[in-house]
Amino acid sequence: MRIIGGDAKGRRLFAPEGMDTRPTSDKIRESVFNILVHIVPDACVLDLFGGTGALALEAMSRGAKYALISDISAKAISVIKRNVETVLGEADRKNVTVLKADYRRAASAAFKEKFSLVFLDPPYRMNDCYEDALNRLIEADALANSAIIVMEKAKDALIRVPDSMEVYDERVYRDTVVAFARFKEMNS
Repeated sequence: MRIIGGDAKGRRLFAPEGMDTRPTSDKIRESVFNILVHIVPDACVLDLFGGTGALALEAMSRGAKYALISDISAKAISVIKRNVETVLGEADRKNVTVLKADYRRAASAAFKEKFSLVFLDPPYRMNDCYEDALNRLIEADALANSAIIVMEKAKDALIRVPDSMEVYDERVYRDTVVAFARFKEMNS
C-alpha cells in the first residue's frame, strides 16, 4: 500500500497487523481521488475511522491544508502516527492531528475549522454509524456548507444519511461501494 499521488507519491504506508483494519485499496483510493481532484487542494479533512490514515494522508499529499485522523484502536493510532511521520514532510506533519477516540466522541468534539472533506470508512459491520456520525458532526457545526462526505461500504449494505443530506453519486468496485454525499441545496 502506497500514497498514489501528490508530493508523497510512492511512499509506503504501513497497516496494523490482524484483521481489525481493512485499508482502502490503492485502486479505490486512486479512483476516489480522481473524482475529488478539485476538492482536495486546501481542504480541511476528517478521517473518522482512520485505520491506517491512508485517506487523509493521500489528501494531505495532494494539497489539503489540515487533517484530523481518528480511530478507537491503539494499534491503529500507532500505525497512523508512524505513517504521518514517514509519508509527510515536516511542514505537513504539523497540520495533522491524530486522535484516539471512538467516532461518537471524535464527531462531537469542538473543532477549529469546519471540515470540507470527510471520509467515513468504518468496519463494514457498523452500517448504522454513518447517519449517527453525520448527525453528530452537524450538531457540532463541524461541516462546511459545501462539505463532501465520502463513505465506503459493503456492496449490499444499506446506509442512511441525515435528511439534510443527499447521496449524489455512488461508484461500485467489485464488493465495495463508495458513496458521495453533500448537503441538499436549499430552495429559497
